[in-house]
Amino acid sequence: MLLMRALAAVVAVLLGAGIGAVMGSAMQAPTAGATFGAALGAAALAWWDTARGETLLHWLRGPQLGAIPRETGWWGEMAYRVERGLRLRDTGIEAEKQRLRDFLDAIEASPNGVLLIDKGDQIEWCNGVAAEHFGLDRERDRRQRITNLVRTPAFVSHLQRGQYEDAVVFPGPNGRGTLQVLVRRYGDGMKLILSQDITERERAEAMRRDFVANVSHEIRTPLTVLAGFVETMLRLPLTEVERQRVLTVMTQQTDRMQSLVGDLLTLAQLEGSPRPPVDRWLPVADLMQRVQADALALSAGRHTLCVAGGGDAEIAGSDTELLSAVGNLVNNAVRYTPAGGRIDVTWRWRDDGSAEIAVTDTGPGIAREHLARLTERFYRVDGSRSRETGGTGLGLSIVKHVVQRHGGVIDITSDVGKGSTFKLVLPALRVRRRAGVVAEPAIPV
Repeated sequence: MLLMRALAAVVAVLLGAGIGAVMGSAMQAPTAGATFGAALGAAALAWWDTARGETLLHWLRGPQLGAIPRETGWWGEMAYRVERGLRLRDTGIEAEKQRLRDFLDAIEASPNGVLLIDKGDQIEWCNGVAAEHFGLDRERDRRQRITNLVRTPAFVSHLQRGQYEDAVVFPGPNGRGTLQVLVRRYGDGMKLILSQDITERERAEAMRRDFVANVSHEIRTPLTVLAGFVETMLRLPLTEVERQRVLTVMTQQTDRMQSLVGDLLTLAQLEGSPRPPVDRWLPVADLMQRVQADALALSAGRHTLCVAGGGDAEIAGSDTELLSAVGNLVNNAVRYTPAGGRIDVTWRWRDDGSAEIAVTDTGPGIAREHLARLTERFYRVDGSRSRETGGTGLGLSIVKHVVQRHGGVIDITSDVGKGSTFKLVLPALRVRRRAGVVAEPAIPV
């Protein structure tokens, strides 16, 4: 490239000198004309070269929107190199922008809140989850101090204290749930704030504590009775009648603990096992017959029992779980319905293809304020009365788990003084009509 430029300079000088010599000869000054012509040729070459360079510099100084000037020779090579460098720069910048977009999209998809603040505690950026957690507007609140927007004392104190080893827990905005927030430093005084909604975890932990407390209480009571009677039998001389009475009470308390442990194991099995299969079909008639036999044995002739429907139906699921659920409802009806009352167990088809098993009694009924909590573990409308009838407080919780595992719901209606109806509503996916059996009528949904 330098050789070509040198050759062009020599040609320009020689050409200028030649032209100058010819013109100088006409004026009897060939040497002066040759010298002047050589200088003029060199100047012309320099001007042309400078003009080409100025064109390239003008494009570089501008917004660089149009095509780069196309030249030949040295300036053309420089223009090509510059253009290539700019294209590589633009490609790199776009790649970095795409990586940043991908990174922000990944943070946006995070189930946790991510909030970035600068050294002045002003919001730089936050994802949608963080905006929801802290009650922020992502655009409007940008560059605002976080402590002016989130004024919860626990959060403000934690942020200002500067000791971020542990997380801080506080109620969310407007009392909506509970947040756990972790703060970490990065960069030049910047802070990363990670937030997580732990409302469900807190609720589960509270339920676990209540569950342990309830189990401890339920087991402690019969154990206390047993321990008292054992001590009585060891220390006091008892007549045969007194001894039999003590042994009867001890047997009752032992049976109560066994029932409680059995129900707890059933709940644990329901919560820890996979859902019942949808391709194992069980005749509803067999289920109703077994329920009827158990109800007759428990009632011992004290109630009018009516078990109807289901002869044309099959259920996909677990016969053991379904028998446990319906059996619990029937046992409750027998225990709480006074002698002479009526208990109906019916299978009904519904217009939408689903079906229901309803247990209706003429017992004392349940007040409306209790209905929503009946399926909670150990919840009792009347605790003393439930214990007298042998209940553990877990039966309806087992029923709810069973029907939910079969894709259905439990529906409870009751009128005080008139009785109650407990319905297990099963989805169309889990029920079908048996082939070759006359169909029973459906009821309106």
